[in-house]
Amino acid sequence: MGARPVLVDATSVPPNRGGVARYIAGLLTGLHELGVVVDVVAKPEDVAWLHDAAPSHRYRVAPSWTRSRPLRLVWEQVGLPGVLRRSGAEVLHSPHYTFPVTRASRTLVTLHDATFFSDPAAHSRLKGAFFRTWTRLARRFARATVAPSAATVAEIDRFGVPARRPTAVAHLGVDRSVFHEPGADEVAAFRTAHGIAPDTDWIAFLGTVEPRKQVPALVAAHRGLPDAPPLLVAGGLGWDDEARRLLTAAGDRPGASLRHLGYLPIEELHAFLGGARVVVYPSTGEGFGLPVLEAMASHGDVLTTRRLAIPEVGGDAVTYTEPGADAIADALAAMLADEPAVRADRVARAARRAAGFTWAACAARHVEVYA
Repeated sequence: MGARPVLVDATSVPPNRGGVARYIAGLLTGLHELGVVVDVVAKPEDVAWLHDAAPSHRYRVAPSWTRSRPLRLVWEQVGLPGVLRRSGAEVLHSPHYTFPVTRASRTLVTLHDATFFSDPAAHSRLKGAFFRTWTRLARRFARATVAPSAATVAEIDRFGVPARRPTAVAHLGVDRSVFHEPGADEVAAFRTAHGIAPDTDWIAFLGTVEPRKQVPALVAAHRGLPDAPPLLVAGGLGWDDEARRLLTAAGDRPGASLRHLGYLPIEELHAFLGGARVVVYPSTGEGFGLPVLEAMASHGDVLTTRRLAIPEVGGDAVTYTEPGADAIADALAAMLADEPAVRADRVARAARRAAGFTWAACAARHVEVYA
């Protein structure tokens, strides 16, 4: 990048290191692989693991009180500009919607999702208003914006959000050291850790449980297939009250037909996804669809929807359904009935397609925008 030094604000990493944390860590790793060194500011508890993932960068520690989300947003406006000045960076990358408005002319902002506009009912009123506001501010005032899919950009454009300049597209990548085909011993260890009987199949869902993920419809579809393997739901409970009721009642009881595993350690995810008979992700809209890509890379057999960005990820290597319970049940039943050779072909195509999504390629696109 020569004369364009960059500061990446990583203070938006959530405590569970999901969501935007995957993006930030992946981007830093991709930049490291390209030999591009940046400054990174992160909360105290995140510096060590980010450094382990991408050791070539220069890490700075944000105040410990940025652990509070409201205080972090205040610090972003009043403290981050000082970090930018002291770092000597000419470009600030704000990787999660918000940014210091006084430094907008030097800032690249990542906009992850357009469903705040296209499907506002899928989000709480406060969350939707917050992210719509910051998307509009970023498009109007930031020097540049980037999104993870062409579908996200098209949706933002469709809703008439004014733009200082077009939003760039940088597809996300997948960490092959984490998401890869699990060995038989790893699948067996996952079964043992979670009380799953040997040789027992399961159906997997991975993601934050919120309305657009259609978990109640998935549960209803699964209940309509009495001979189907157990449905294991992994991920935190969002604000979907019906899903919360269903999963709280189900709990995590070994042998039950529905189990809520909660957050799984990242090192277990490839065995959870790749060891499943089917991975179901019936979302009504995604800015990218990282769980779909991670399942594909883990040699999972994926059932998902054609909504928004997901086809950019899945291509012709996954099976598609509408998100309603009846449609999910029909598609799931058909996949469960497929011959092993048919399933193996799908899984192989998905793994080959997933190999094309790398964090180095994502980082290279960001470097173009930084410049």
